Amino acid sequence: MKIYTKTGDAGETGLVGGARTTKHDPRVAAYGEVDELNAALGVVLASQPEPSLKKLLLEIQRDLFALGAQLADPSAKVGDKKAKASLGPENVARLEEAIDEREAQLPPLRAFILPGGSPLAAQLHLARGVCRRAERAISALASAQKLDPLLLVYVNRLSDLLFVLARRANQRAGVAEEQW
Repeated sequence: MKIYTKTGDAGETGLVGGARTTKHDPRVAAYGEVDELNAALGVVLASQPEPSLKKLLLEIQRDLFALGAQLADPSAKVGDKKAKASLGPENVARLEEAIDEREAQLPPLRAFILPGGSPLAAQLHLARGVCRRAERAISALASAQKLDPLLLVYVNRLSDLLFVLARRANQRAGVAEEQW
């Protein structure tokens, strides 16, 4: 199979189920933002984080592929047809457990934190910013078309987790957080 098909040369792309749409369609924009978020997490993984963080981020990357598949499916049936393309409350619960576990190890938050610090923390903060952009794109799509509300819950919780992971990375590296 060749990587190029030439079917998108006129500014259109295919959706799950075979429908065609423009590459600037809000649905395509939303799953494009999720793809960029997944790539940002790939950059974090390239920095060789500790094993438990690596495991968590790989699980999240798989979730993001499922989320992207659901966004690319106007019929909203891909999750029913392929188990790996579905997201459920358990995926959100996993994020919440990861937040709670790491937040318990951090000092209470009393001010806004400037993004940055250690290289790992800075990468996680950048991924959080990309996650928030993806959330805005999904929210815009959800206001115009029917979407599973869990998709928005998932990305909202993920941005919270990425913030906590960045704080924890700074703590582990012995880098003080810069407050605003």
